[in-house]
Amino acid sequence: MSEDADAPPPGALVAPAAARNRDPILSVLRRVLPPAGLVLEVASGTGEHAVHMARALPGATWLPSDPDPQARTSIAAWRARAGLPNLEPPIALDAAAPNWPVARADAVVSINMIHIAPWEAGLGLMAGAGRLLPPGGPLVLYGPFNLEGRFTAPSNAEFDASLKARDPRFGIRDVAEVRAAAAARGLSLAERIEMPANNMILVFHRDA
Repeated sequence: MSEDADAPPPGALVAPAAARNRDPILSVLRRVLPPAGLVLEVASGTGEHAVHMARALPGATWLPSDPDPQARTSIAAWRARAGLPNLEPPIALDAAAPNWPVARADAVVSINMIHIAPWEAGLGLMAGAGRLLPPGGPLVLYGPFNLEGRFTAPSNAEFDASLKARDPRFGIRDVAEVRAAAAARGLSLAERIEMPANNMILVFHRDA
């Protein structure tokens, strides 16, 4: 019997939400990312988004990263199957670390990270983007966010409670808090885009 072409390759992980949100995210990335250059994805997770975005954005060189060895194994497995020339091997990168193994990037993307991580990782993400990006370069964040201290939907309140039960350092961040932290690191909020399933995309630009 031949291998099921739809089955994940050996070592690959699957996040069901990735198949649901990848196209809405892609529609925004097509507009806000530069037409060419290096896109660093911080906390790439399973690697499914990396493959989808690299395939749809051939002008970009997509660099996935994750601090978790199991995630990097998964990314590498999906990458090997896809065989895309513009998808780089995954690198080990801890967003909270003061130094990253990347010298520069034309754009930084992080999908569903800052609420499933200590706030120090979110601060590190913004600090790293501030170091790597050229003036005007975008940092794109996707996930659930609060507005003016309030949840945007009951489901987000339930999700926040489940996150804090896993780790009290986790939780949905407020747009104002993220905006202030980014501004302190040389990044200005350019857009807040409503997304399906009570999520948002925040687009920041590196100050000149």
